[in-house]
Amino acid sequence: MSVKIRLSRGGAKKRPYYYVVVAHHSAPRDGRYIEQIGTFDPMLKKDDPNRIKLIEDRVKHWLSVGAQPTDRVLRLLDKTGLAKREPSNNPEKAKPKKKAQERAAAAAEKAAQAAEAAAQGESAA
Repeated sequence: MSVKIRLSRGGAKKRPYYYVVVAHHSAPRDGRYIEQIGTFDPMLKKDDPNRIKLIEDRVKHWLSVGAQPTDRVLRLLDKTGLAKREPSNNPEKAKPKKKAQERAAAAAEKAAQAAEAAAQGESAA
């Protein structure tokens, strides 16, 4: 049985509130879960102690028996010191895409033509 530690959404429209739950990997996001092990309130300030509340011994138990936290939950666990998250690095993501590269090349070509025209205009004068 593959088990995940993930967030289950609660709260009203535009007022999110999340429960940190242990659920079967195929269960729906807000559906059936095995156990609720904490809460996360993103509406509170980042330094507020009530923003992330976890039952630490249950989190440690589920991690020890092989439950896989989602990336967002792993970030929360990293903030509370219960798990270590390695920061990801994707340098390809920061590079401009094909159309942006074409626009940049066109702009550079246009600037080169303008500089060449200015240089010819100075030599003729």
